[in-house]
Amino acid sequence: MRVGILGLGEAGALYATGFAESGWSVVGYDPGDVPTPAGVIRAGSVAEAVAEADLVLGLTGAAAAAGVAAEAAPYLRDGVVFADMNAGAPDLKQRIDGIVTEGGRAVFADVSVIGSVPKYRHRTALVTSGRGASAVAEHFGALGAPVEDLGGEPGAASARKLLRSLFMKGLGAVIVQTVEAGRAAGDERWVRQQIARELADGDATLERLYAGTFKHGLRRSGEVAAAAGLMTELGLDAALAHDISRVHALAARPDGLRAAPLVTGELLAAYEGLPTANIGDARDRLGLLDSGISPLWNGARAVGRAVTVLTRAGDNQAIHEALRIAGPGDLIVVDGQGDTQRALIGELIAERARARGVVGMVLDGAARDVEVLEEIGFPVWARAVTPAGPYKDGPGRVNVAVAVGGAVCRPGDLVVADGDGVAVLPAEEAESTLVAAREIEADEARRRSIIRTERTERSERGERSERGERSEQPERSGRAAASSAKGTPATDGPAGEAA
Repeated sequence: MRVGILGLGEAGALYATGFAESGWSVVGYDPGDVPTPAGVIRAGSVAEAVAEADLVLGLTGAAAAAGVAAEAAPYLRDGVVFADMNAGAPDLKQRIDGIVTEGGRAVFADVSVIGSVPKYRHRTALVTSGRGASAVAEHFGALGAPVEDLGGEPGAASARKLLRSLFMKGLGAVIVQTVEAGRAAGDERWVRQQIARELADGDATLERLYAGTFKHGLRRSGEVAAAAGLMTELGLDAALAHDISRVHALAARPDGLRAAPLVTGELLAAYEGLPTANIGDARDRLGLLDSGISPLWNGARAVGRAVTVLTRAGDNQAIHEALRIAGPGDLIVVDGQGDTQRALIGELIAERARARGVVGMVLDGAARDVEVLEEIGFPVWARAVTPAGPYKDGPGRVNVAVAVGGAVCRPGDLVVADGDGVAVLPAEEAESTLVAAREIEADEARRRSIIRTERTERSERGERSERGERSEQPERSGRAAASSAKGTPATDGPAGEAA
């Protein structure tokens, strides 16, 4: 039997090793610079990893799962079981089911891992659903893993996983928060002793949950966010789940839980050049400002951390206050009540903003001095242009949540703006959105390449056909001339003479 494993990270490597030890032929693929486990053949592509497999395991992470499944689908053998083992939401599993089973070739299984893979390896307990569930139960059961076969539709197993995640990831977040607080207070050792005393496996469980939350914070943040979505669908308040998701996202940062911006300079740099269209696609078209707010000059682009302003229509006193606290990498976002009668900013404010390192402004209102803004290269997105200047009386607020162009923006959120418009991303979701948006960008580039290749091939076929027709023209003309010279039996030769 042959298994193709897509993703050779920690879990993928452990499963690959387990299958190899059990006598399976194992082919693994991972585009990252990760080691190849002993006994595993390293494939050079997704297609190579799945082409001859009897079982395919998707272990790439939820954000990449659908894209990888789409890449694998054309190369799956008839009857192969495609087991997606990522911790995703039920609707993601249903989408992947549709991708890999289109045309009726492959069989899909929704598989959720219930336990610690580093601890139990390939014998970790599983829950599975979908048409391929019984095959998964048979294969993993032979490896010694307890498998609960739910039958039913894809998504049932992942829902079970998310329900468990509310507890396990919540416990991990509470442990991280408590240990970090103990460290800051100079009492970390005592705090750890108190937690360990209350846990069944004491220090081992404490350390696994503590270290694991930092190591896998970003992935687990997405998992708990999906669990929060499930709670919302069930009609329950999901505030605590969202907070747990945020703690995991904080733990994934170099600064951990220390008070520091979620949107770091490295993250801002990573978003440079990424189109707002790809970001919008990655976020299900949410967080995009309405089309009435547009760049004031061609080629404008900015990526920054939001400093927010709420102001009375036509008044910019609060914008001056924002300039006093804004710094390098910040982008000022102004809720000007959508008023277009008076400009909230002009060239002088823009010059002051540039001097402080502010990368741009987004105004739900009007601006002026557009030609100078372009000349100095200061990007501004606004609802209108007017020569009428602002009032400077207030009232206003700085660094509060604002609504701009139909989207909510909070202090510290990530703002990306280009020729298409403006995207606002919650700070805690910026990391995961970057991964998804880059995958969409790469997929679009791949599809453009295919379209261009097909167009070139059609053009070349047309040219070859045209050359062939031209080369046949003289030959046909020669045959016609020869035929004319010889004549036809009805009019020439003996028969013609007799006629």
